[in-house]
Amino acid sequence: MKTRKLGQDLTVSAVGLGCMGMSFAYGAADEQESIRTLHRAVDLGVSFFDTAEVYGPYENEILLGKALKDVRDKVTIATKFGFRIATGKSTSETIVGIDGRPENAKAVAEASLKRLGTDVIDLYYQHRVDPAVPIEETVGAMADLVREGKVRTLGLSEASAATIRRAHAVHPIAAVQSEYSLWTRDPESEVLDTCRELGIGFVPYSPLGRGMLTGAIRTLDDLGENDFRRNLPRFQAENLNANAALVETLAGIAASKSVTAAQLALAWVLHQGDFIVPIPGARKLNHLEQNVAAAGIALSTEDLATLGEVLSPTRVAGKRYSEASLALTNR
Repeated sequence: MKTRKLGQDLTVSAVGLGCMGMSFAYGAADEQESIRTLHRAVDLGVSFFDTAEVYGPYENEILLGKALKDVRDKVTIATKFGFRIATGKSTSETIVGIDGRPENAKAVAEASLKRLGTDVIDLYYQHRVDPAVPIEETVGAMADLVREGKVRTLGLSEASAATIRRAHAVHPIAAVQSEYSLWTRDPESEVLDTCRELGIGFVPYSPLGRGMLTGAIRTLDDLGENDFRRNLPRFQAENLNANAALVETLAGIAASKSVTAAQLALAWVLHQGDFIVPIPGARKLNHLEQNVAAAGIALSTEDLATLGEVLSPTRVAGKRYSEASLALTNR
């Protein structure tokens, strides 16, 4: 597996692994299968694993701590803080607000270290920017954790270009994580250029369109009853039908290249810049292996332009989040 750099201090595999779905949001998962997938990822050269306090909540960090304990020196683990969490409720009720206060940043780091069973968090993100707390105060507290040796590098998730600049002025930001894929291009307006300019890595989550770009989702029946995608606008019945037709075109192009739709979509993301490290999710070995293989796919300038047009966001039906969730992004 080739490597890429996030900021100045992190060298990671060109394709990482988003671990959220192993514990959160996409319905029930088999823990033993998840552990096998995590172990296989390491065997394949994947060294970058993404989790968060809120995934579960807490369960995903515990899972990674258990599965990666014996290879901790070979992997980079990223986790996140920034939500207020109500325990003992359903997934849809878990997040009850955001919290960027310095004391929360520090308290969550301590708890995450214990759940992960590690002495240091390699990359610590603010999950969502809290407009009630100046970013300088939040990042200042995160920087304290670096000085204390509890965190190696810092990151932001779904932050605006202006916020990234303000944060980077307080302490170097190694990575910015935001949704980015063929059908979600929001970061192209300002964030990608800001990251290039400042030497910040960019980590696209959901680079396969929350599974839609794999071609495996055609109707709502393909999603479990507790799958949170049922609540997203793009997965509502009418929008889903229109979007499935777009993915059929993507699948046709992929077949002509003897690759899967998922691999082609992931290769497109990888070709957008060598500072970009996507973290597709995978709960099964075959999906993981396909994603890793995508790192070896070469695309021409013409290929990239064609794909960008076929899945242009102007053709995609529905927004990526509800209005309430969108209000938490690009702050």
